This record gives sequence, structure tokens and C-alpha cells, in this order.
Amino acid sequence: GRVEYLIIDARYEKVRMAGSVVSCAVLVATGVLADGGRSVLGVSVSLSEAEVHWREFLLSLKKRGMYGVNMVTSDDHSGLKAALQSSLPGVPWQRCQTHLQRNAAAYVPKLDMREGVAADIRSIFNAPDREEADRLLGKIVESYSKTAPRLAIWMEENIPEGLTVFAMPKNHRLRLRTSNMIERLNREIKRRTRVSSLFPNEASLLRLVSAVLMEVSEGWESADKAYLKVKAD
Repeated sequence: GRVEYLIIDARYEKVRMAGSVVSCAVLVATGVLADGGRSVLGVSVSLSEAEVHWREFLLSLKKRGMYGVNMVTSDDHSGLKAALQSSLPGVPWQRCQTHLQRNAAAYVPKLDMREGVAADIRSIFNAPDREEADRLLGKIVESYSKTAPRLAIWMEENIPEGLTVFAMPKNHRLRLRTSNMIERLNREIKRRTRVSSLFPNEASLLRLVSAVLMEVSEGWESADKAYLKVKAD
């Protein structure tokens, strides 16, 4: 059915394969539906190369009837951008602001600068509109060009990917600017997979994750309150 917003994420679990232990990708898709409720749309488990796996997963969601997506929110996963371009062409992509904040820390040259950098990035994300966000970004990049040149370059190239959400209705932005919706799901999956720690094959991992996701999705769907007021004010 109609999915207004798509939020996707990947996590990794250990699977035994031909005598050795390998990392297996678990892709999860959640969505905000036309009525403002949220739902788990699908899960895929595979050892395949990242872009192929993402592309096949996104196409499977479309085959099962997903349409009308206004924006996709996720972290910058390997192979995902290329997969989105081929399977959901023209749909804007919002890079998770929480992950961008974390990524920035790797480019801060001194520990005592971290707090200031985090506050600067927050000020961009909390700007009232895209124009002001772009203005602040330019000013902040300029301010770090001498004291932290690697950070300045990283910010200029990466922060705009977290500003796509400004094109969406104002009352939707807070819940769509991060992939935090899936964070709770991931915690629940991790809590259950930790018990097994190692799966004998992909199928057993998929069975467990699917069971967890079905439980959570049923809880979401039976909740009275809509996650998002889809009809903008």
C-alpha cells in the first residue's frame, strides 16, 4: 500500500557458513503509512554484496505493493545510495542526523573541540528552514577551515545529505530526520539474537528476526495514536 516515508537500516549478525563464521547483513524497512501509523514493511537476511542486497530488498518491497514514498531516511550504508537510485529513482534521501553527528567526531582534531563541533552541527539541523541551514553550514565550514581543515571538508561534503528533510512538512521533520525509529527495533533484535550469538544458517537468523519484527509491528499497528500527523497543518 501507500507508504509516505520509508526508514531503513542494516545490522550484522554472525552466521556459520561452510565451516567458518561470517558477518551476515540484516536489512529492515519500516514505514509511515498514509494514515500516519507506522509499520514494519520487511526484512531481508543475506551474505550477498551490499548494493545487490539493498537493491533486491527495495525491489521486493515495491513488488509487494509499496508506492508513493516521499522520502527515504537511513544511515549512509555501503551500496545503499546506488541501490536507491536504481530502485526508487527520484525519491529524496535523508541521511540520519544522529549518525552524521557521530561520524563528525572522527574528524575533530582535538578532544576539547568536540562539544563545540556537536553544538555547531545541531544548530544547522535545528535551523528553521533550508536556507538558514545552508547559510549556517557555510559560516561554520569557514570557521573550521584553518583550525580543523579535514572537518571543514567533511562537513561541506556530508552535512547537506542530512538536510533533505527541510523539503518535508515542518510537523513531520523531527521524526523523519533520523533513523531512530529503527533503533528501538535493533535493540529488541539484539536482545534476542544475543542469546543465540551464532546462527547455523541465514534461514534460522531470518526466522528469529522476523518473529521479533512481527511482534513489534503488531504493537505499533494496534496503538491508538498515529505516529505522524500525515495531513500537514
